[in-house]
Amino acid sequence: MASAGQGQGPERGSGFERGSGRARGRPRARARRWRRILYWIPVLFIGLLLGWSYYAYAGQLCVVSMENIGEQVVCLIVYHLLFAMFVWSYWKTIFTLPMNPSKEFHLSYAEKELLEREPRGETHQEILKRAARDLPVYTRTMSGAIRYCDRCQLIKPDRCHHCSVCDKCILKMDHHCPWVNNCVGFSNYKFFLLFLAYSLLYCLFIAATDLQYFIKFWTNGLPDTQAKFHIMFLFFAAAMFSVSLSSLFGYHCWLVSKNKSTLEAFRSPVFRHGTDKNGFSLGFSKNLRQVFGDEKKYWPLPVFSSLGDGCSFPTCLVNQDLEQQSTPAGLTPAIKNLEGHQFPSKPLRESQSHLLTDSQSWTDSSANLNKGKVGMSNPGLTIENET
Repeated sequence: MASAGQGQGPERGSGFERGSGRARGRPRARARRWRRILYWIPVLFIGLLLGWSYYAYAGQLCVVSMENIGEQVVCLIVYHLLFAMFVWSYWKTIFTLPMNPSKEFHLSYAEKELLEREPRGETHQEILKRAARDLPVYTRTMSGAIRYCDRCQLIKPDRCHHCSVCDKCILKMDHHCPWVNNCVGFSNYKFFLLFLAYSLLYCLFIAATDLQYFIKFWTNGLPDTQAKFHIMFLFFAAAMFSVSLSSLFGYHCWLVSKNKSTLEAFRSPVFRHGTDKNGFSLGFSKNLRQVFGDEKKYWPLPVFSSLGDGCSFPTCLVNQDLEQQSTPAGLTPAIKNLEGHQFPSKPLRESQSHLLTDSQSWTDSSANLNKGKVGMSNPGLTIENET
């Protein structure tokens, strides 16, 4: 009986521990749910503001206040076109899921087991060196180590960062935007730019067409109805948002022209040879095509047309990275373009690699040897955790 009682003791204890663990986890789960709800408040505010602006402009200004039928028709047609593009691009920015690194950047189950067993040190780094050997990673931490996310247990691709709000690594992360309750990155950066562009045009159009009626409001030229107050507040709101949106849109246009993200503008990417603020810039035209794609008919539409897969990007390295060379004898490890910049011989996705064809050519032998590989052999890596 004693042995039976002793046998039951651990079961009761383990059950109690599991129960207490679940009890402690419930408040955290509720807190996370409340945070998710609160994150939608800025989006709800924009939605309500957009709904009121539709009522104020289409209903109170165009239908009630405009006396010229031709002016009414033109304003309503242009307004609804801008309104539709604004809502479409905003919707795509919100509900397009951010892309995460592909499986090739994740550590295998065996590698995770080894990392858990081994203390941090040389052995720990050797495991990560083997995992990163065939990956197309060129950016480093400030200390020159390869970028590794301890939380996601993956080697970060170039331009990838961990979002503390989403708790995920996001490909080509630009920033986490509370106004869309989403991470802006590789999968939806084009939609975000179009959202800024169409929202700016929307506000400018409202302010321009509402201006004469706004002046009439102050000169007592409008009938004394509720429409006059909608007209006044509509102009103030459109004018204020036009100023803020124009500065934000201009800033992101500059980022696109330089092939930078917001994070890279504040902290330049670090390569093996050091910091290089223009490491990913290929020239204005190619930088633009990398975000919007090759077919110009899709540029004004919020449909995905960006080049590449977000895991690898063409790099324009000023200095040659000798430790990244792992090419057979007789092959050129880096090929110079006409401007003297050097491009590493890492394989790029097909839609990205043709951006470099105007200024360089890849040898057939190198292409055949690299066919089917994810990246290049890179044995000289040092590892450092970064979250």
